[in-house]
Amino acid sequence: MNIYIVTYKGPFGFLKPWTAVRDSETFSQQFLTPSIIEGMEKKLFPELLEKPGIHKIVGHRLSYKHLSTHQEVIQTRGWNSVSAGRGVKKFDRPTSILGRGVLHEPILRLAFTSFEDANLASKQHLCLARNEDVVLPISIRETTKEEFETDDESFPGYELVFEETEHAFLVGYHRVTKEPMYGWIRIVGEPVTQY
Repeated sequence: MNIYIVTYKGPFGFLKPWTAVRDSETFSQQFLTPSIIEGMEKKLFPELLEKPGIHKIVGHRLSYKHLSTHQEVIQTRGWNSVSAGRGVKKFDRPTSILGRGVLHEPILRLAFTSFEDANLASKQHLCLARNEDVVLPISIRETTKEEFETDDESFPGYELVFEETEHAFLVGYHRVTKEPMYGWIRIVGEPVTQY
């Protein structure tokens, strides 16, 4: 079966959002979760907005040149009320420090079974996770699913395979359905390229 690979590149780093599972356990900057891929698909194909799940993207691959971690101070969404004595309440929003990874010069490859879908995707930009930075389409390539999964030189990178197998681990919770997301990491070639 032939598939069509759209390659996107960005000259910038991008901030990978933290996940519901601590990155110290999963090191999740290296992969994209099902809800992130689903969000990309909804951006590329807005007609699928009302249809939950991933329908057109059949694979992906992410590689980059460097990962640097930055710290960010965050606050909880809600307020805590604390008694300050004699019936006086004090409201507080606690802060915390969160580590976010920045990928430098990311390369994203998305696989489609239809040339029409790949062609439409190749005419649009994507934001990998948040709106800090953009990746732009640079090419479409026809290949086989087997070659995409094994060709170390043409398609290097990390891919979270969305299957719940004995090798799978919890990667977070779906942003819309709140269901746990599982997968295992396929590593092809050398995902971290050299300068």
